[in-house]
Amino acid sequence: MLRSSIVLCALLTTGPFGAGGRFYGNDSSAQTATAQDARPARDLIADLGSPDAAVRTRGACGLRELGDRAFDAIGALVRLLPDGAPVDGTIGGRRWSRHGEENLTSPGEEAAAALVAIGTRAFDPLLKALKHDAWIARRNAAWALGALDDNRAVAALSEVLRDREAPVREQAAWALGAVDDTAAVPALIPALDDPDPRVRRQAAWALGALDDPRAVAALTKALNDADDKARSQAAWALGAIDDRSAVAALARALADKSPTVRKQVAWALGAIDDTGAVEPLMHALTDASPEVREQAAWALGAIGDSRAISSLLVALKDDSVGVRRQAAWAIGAIGR
Repeated sequence: MLRSSIVLCALLTTGPFGAGGRFYGNDSSAQTATAQDARPARDLIADLGSPDAAVRTRGACGLRELGDRAFDAIGALVRLLPDGAPVDGTIGGRRWSRHGEENLTSPGEEAAAALVAIGTRAFDPLLKALKHDAWIARRNAAWALGALDDNRAVAALSEVLRDREAPVREQAAWALGAVDDTAAVPALIPALDDPDPRVRRQAAWALGALDDPRAVAALTKALNDADDKARSQAAWALGAIDDRSAVAALARALADKSPTVRKQVAWALGAIDDTGAVEPLMHALTDASPEVREQAAWALGAIGDSRAISSLLVALKDDSVGVRRQAAWAIGAIGR
């Protein structure tokens, strides 16, 4: 579901919903990466200044393969952070998918990944890059600081949640969730009211990842967000936090207009495991969406209240095989 807004040469996942970053993996071009690793750092650094964006990207990926042996490249890599030229994401033997743009990366994103691979020595230059004039550099720096997972970045990233550019704010929200320090909660809560829905989604994910009950009231309010994905992410976050005070609001959200939201709400109610959700979930077994009915059956089994048995027996005759299977599991789970 929710992943980082940018996933670079290093795999990072966020929450189960999905607000930005996408999956990548190695392809059969392993020889390309091996060849890059064999090149001296000085040659790869020289490539960062090439007029060809593909060459700049290969240089950054090669430096990333060197890890902390590439520390002499920190300055050159930071200077590359504003470079947003679109490049085939299979360069360097990797598959890419970012913001719906299949197989695209950029020299700046790969530079950020290389800085993360270098490690702690890149922290201060990245922190300084959060104030770069170019918003692409600020976004890439925010991702890298989240990937470094150093809580010294929390205060600066919290400030970036007020950046004038939405992609930068979105990436800062992800980074704060990735760093996993609850000191970020007071800054992330106002981001649930950001004018850009992408930021609101990512802030909701981050708050769920931080698992702090201080966010429950704001996330409950976010169940009424105008954006379907933001509502769904808020529901996931409430389930992740697992606070029973959210049950009543989640039960009302089972009537949401979006089946995707209703499905996520049903999951959240099962994750919280409060018997106050049993009757709303029993009603959800008659939802128009088979996916919602299936998730409601799972949730009832997770809660384990015998009141649900009669409705689950009816669900054994559902048109959907998935619903029937889940209802059978739920009956067994309740009976144990």
